[in-house]
Amino acid sequence: MSDDFWGLSEGGSAADDTTGAFDAGGGKFELIPDGTNVLAAIEEAKWSGEEKSRYISLRMTIFKPDELEGRKFFHKLWVSDNDPNAKDPEKKRDKALRMLAAIDLNAGGKLLAKGVKPSDEALTLHLTNKPMVMRVGLWEVNGRMGDKIKGNNIGAVSPKNSPVTTSEEFARLQSASSKSSTANSTGANRDLDDSIPF
Repeated sequence: MSDDFWGLSEGGSAADDTTGAFDAGGGKFELIPDGTNVLAAIEEAKWSGEEKSRYISLRMTIFKPDELEGRKFFHKLWVSDNDPNAKDPEKKRDKALRMLAAIDLNAGGKLLAKGVKPSDEALTLHLTNKPMVMRVGLWEVNGRMGDKIKGNNIGAVSPKNSPVTTSEEFARLQSASSKSSTANSTGANRDLDDSIPF
């Protein structure tokens, strides 16, 4: 590799090798079907957003089921300020606080014990790398160009020893979600007594 910052490992320079367009490859991931119960851990937890529009941003990594190992998904917890896009911001904030409390309890309960608004450092220290079962949910919003933007988030959390979606259940969920993009749930493995729906 060249000592030149822009030097490429195979020779040449990125500065000479660009037309202003680049595709990193990898394609677009299919959404994880709604209702999939995964063993996952938060790998990043931090405050995000702008003044008077702050929320806790979570990034999770999935361990099980095997078909999803290594996949990541994201969630915003509007626990401090109101989500400007929410129909009922106070109700959404209450749900977000309950979810954060459930996540924290599954991660050891240290934030709840302190009883104060957590800092970035506290979120990282007490919430990351603690496996728990999360039910994956789906969200959909209208984009600026009139298109639908979809993604995954946390639908529910439960202790790490709760059931995880099996390969067969995952295949059924995938099949059902590909047949109907408007279906909210296939009902597979959703009746966890320990789960807290959000």
